[in-house]
Amino acid sequence: MSSPYFIHTLDGGDVGLMRSLLSMFGETFHEVETYNAAPPGTPYLERLLRSDTFIAIAALSGDEVVGGIAAYILPKFEQERSEIYIYDLAVKEAYRRQGIATAMIHALRHVAALRDAHVIFVQADRGDAPAIALYTKLGVREDVLHFDIAPAGPP
Repeated sequence: MSSPYFIHTLDGGDVGLMRSLLSMFGETFHEVETYNAAPPGTPYLERLLRSDTFIAIAALSGDEVVGGIAAYILPKFEQERSEIYIYDLAVKEAYRRQGIATAMIHALRHVAALRDAHVIFVQADRGDAPAIALYTKLGVREDVLHFDIAPAGPP
């Protein structure tokens, strides 16, 4: 039996898919304004998708983006290696519990191996039981605190 979805790692020619991924993140996270109010232009998205520091993975059901990952490659300074940070991961509600998030993370693991990354890490919000269960199944938990620090104003 074939899978009802297809996992695709985006490249510079996938600007349309990236736009669909942005819309899916906005809808799924209930943050449409954040993800769609000021969309990046085509040249920006092409550069981002071709860069050595960004990875986008989409789960497709037919032509519909039903899940996605946006991740950043972080070059380290203490050793010649990098880490990958999953910035966003989402699956549309109607497509959850079908292994899509796990399949996308496995695809990211393959990209990580190709790019010689040391580790992949991700944050989960306290109380987000499905995310915590997924990440616990795939990795080792570390309890940390996250702080947002605003940039300084003009000098």
